[in-house]
Amino acid sequence: MSHKNQHTSHDEVSKRLKRAKGHLEKVIQMLEDGQECVDVARQLHAVSNAIIAAKATYIHDHIEHCLDGNHVDLSELKEITKYIS
Repeated sequence: MSHKNQHTSHDEVSKRLKRAKGHLEKVIQMLEDGQECVDVARQLHAVSNAIIAAKATYIHDHIEHCLDGNHVDLSELKEITKYIS
């Protein structure tokens, strides 16, 4: 079940995660600075959305490139789809 190849989405996923990291660092700073709750919640929402988008891109790429139509490993497909939601 191990696929060590780098797929086309890896750079995009990495960028999304770096963006999420930046948002998260901003949230921490906002909390330390005593920023307004709604502003902190907005930044937390941005963190969450960035991670969700990265996860979806990664999983869809894996399904497209690692689970080809000829030799679909159903156990692997079941395993990775647990992480979609």
